[in-house]
Amino acid sequence: MKDFMKKIKNNSWFDKLKKGTQEPRNKPYRRSHVPFRLNVLFFIIFTLFVALIARLGYLQIVDGETMEAKVKSSSTITVQESSPRGMIYDATGKALVKNQANQAITFTRGSQMTSTDLLKLTKKLNELIDVPADDSLTARDKKDFWLADADHLAEATKRLSSTEKQLDNSQQYAATVEKVTDEEINFNEEQLKMATIFKRMNSAYELNTVYIKNSGVTDRELAVVAENASELPGVSTGVDWTREYLAADSMKSILGSVTTEKQGLPADDIDAYLAKGYSRNDRVGQSYLEKQYEDVLQGTKTQYEVKLDNEGNVSSQKEIFAGEKGSNLKLSIDAEFQNKVDEILKRNFQALVDSGKAKYSPGAYAVAMNPQTGEVLALAGFSHEESSGEITENALGTITNAFTPGSVVKAGTLAAGWKTGVISGNQVLIDEPIQLQGSAEKSSVFNRSGQIALNAVKALELSSNTYMIKVALKMLGLEYTPNMGLPGLDEETKAYDELRNSFKEFGLGTTTGIDLPNESAGISRSVDFMKKFNADNDGEWYTSGNFTDLAFGQFDTYTPIQLAQYASTVANGGKRIQPHIVSGIYGNDENGNLGEQKKKIETTVQNEVNISPENMAILREGFYQVVHGTEGYTTGKPLAGAKMDLSAKTGTAETVAEGHPDITTVNSNVVAYGPTDNPEIAISVVLPNLTDEKDHMNLTIAKEITDAYYDMYLAN
Repeated sequence: MKDFMKKIKNNSWFDKLKKGTQEPRNKPYRRSHVPFRLNVLFFIIFTLFVALIARLGYLQIVDGETMEAKVKSSSTITVQESSPRGMIYDATGKALVKNQANQAITFTRGSQMTSTDLLKLTKKLNELIDVPADDSLTARDKKDFWLADADHLAEATKRLSSTEKQLDNSQQYAATVEKVTDEEINFNEEQLKMATIFKRMNSAYELNTVYIKNSGVTDRELAVVAENASELPGVSTGVDWTREYLAADSMKSILGSVTTEKQGLPADDIDAYLAKGYSRNDRVGQSYLEKQYEDVLQGTKTQYEVKLDNEGNVSSQKEIFAGEKGSNLKLSIDAEFQNKVDEILKRNFQALVDSGKAKYSPGAYAVAMNPQTGEVLALAGFSHEESSGEITENALGTITNAFTPGSVVKAGTLAAGWKTGVISGNQVLIDEPIQLQGSAEKSSVFNRSGQIALNAVKALELSSNTYMIKVALKMLGLEYTPNMGLPGLDEETKAYDELRNSFKEFGLGTTTGIDLPNESAGISRSVDFMKKFNADNDGEWYTSGNFTDLAFGQFDTYTPIQLAQYASTVANGGKRIQPHIVSGIYGNDENGNLGEQKKKIETTVQNEVNISPENMAILREGFYQVVHGTEGYTTGKPLAGAKMDLSAKTGTAETVAEGHPDITTVNSNVVAYGPTDNPEIAISVVLPNLTDEKDHMNLTIAKEITDAYYDMYLAN
């Protein structure tokens, strides 16, 4: 402004004006606009200045807290760390799975941390703590560590071709990694330790926490990390946990497993977990009970307030929420009873293997459950490979492996006959050898040539195949005559559906709903499948005679857990109850152990068998007579010597040894329950592909299991 006024004063016109001289009047007078423009400019500047002051005042006084929070949020964040999972207990409260707490050294990655920053931090940490070299270090891990040094990176970059130098950053780095030689990553022990630290820190996502060392951490290491916290951005001390499985082998497989921090979230489920607030490196259940009850077992995360410095590095970390250990599971399985069932099945099946009778058998399986509540009492299984004398634990085979059941299913056939109205009550039919057109003769073991009148109860006691075949023929609208022909698959569709629906009401041919993933429904070939298969293979692999085979358990396949549910349905009078291994969900006491019950797993009735109470009584009487009948061919007589009163149904299915189409074997099965009047236990025993069953090992195993239950729970 002073300069401007100075220029005006030096103007010649201004000088003349001061001297009283003027330009001649004949020249027009022009008034200057400069003062006006200056005034406008001053006014605009003044207005803007006032607006700025007003805005600053508003932000300071009215919106001060909000702005302060925004500033603070840019330098203070909240991070989370997983808490220990809930524990798993058996029915008596004995811990089967617990957590081993470990002191740990953690690292939270800053928002702007580079590999160079990590390398500097790695070298400092390696001087303070001892992190053993990781055996799983890959060549890529070592190269990443080597390239974190700026000089090394520059040296390797020089080796790139002109084309490679034009690639984008990620592609160029990948090409640079390939230029690192084996000699350059031929690390000594100390370098391997640093590479391990670097790898673990480099695996952390931005503002994510990982463990640098979580086992064998000494008090000295904890102290030295705390003392040097100002020089170790993002590094802190904490507590980690490892899952400890205390159960026997059969229980371990049922319990499942948990991913490691390195594995993190399973790739198949990662989106679902992230949507629930999980971090990518969180440990989660990856199989069976650990996976099935993930939402219950996973604890509430501990939260930390982390402050970042101007460079985005973590400057301090403070716990603001302690987190909470996950809820606990209590199982319906008593580990002691489970162990006894394991021992019984293993000992007897090993005897079959040693004798050669189980040479072609893929395994042996047993299931026990409470028929009133659905609580699973034991799941036992063993696998066997042909030509091997060894057997291995495979309890999960009870829910995943399916086998031809044989005559154990005949209660379902009778129920189908009653429901469709083709038989009534304890109806008498003639047992005789059956000769159908185009198929081999079919008969019952106790009657290979004559004619014997049997009612439904007797048909179950003696396991009459003929009785069930005649029920099936009636469902097709036919009465048996020798050498009669059968309708084609098209005409049998309705009958197949009716018979299979009856089986499903007992739990056969459908998943039971047990609280374990990967349950199999067995194999039930639909009519459409059979027709297509025949068309594709230019022949009648499946025939109309398969329907009569289905009626006495020689066609579809079922799992041991399905057979146990079937036995339970008969035992309780017709209610198909969902089996479950977990009996309740519990909180934690003050020491983190089993606390108060938070949720009881209630009994779930999936359906009721649609037959009259009178017909259900016939089925139960038939099962009773299988054990207590006086006929020479009463199939379950050895069970009469059990310590509790049992009812049962045996089943023998002719099969072919896998891989040996010319070798005929038998599946030797049994279902049973007891005590008969007030059943507490229902079991299934499945021994597939034996060379013979003359020693009735299925009944021996069933008797020993029920005796073990009696000794443990009913003797006193």
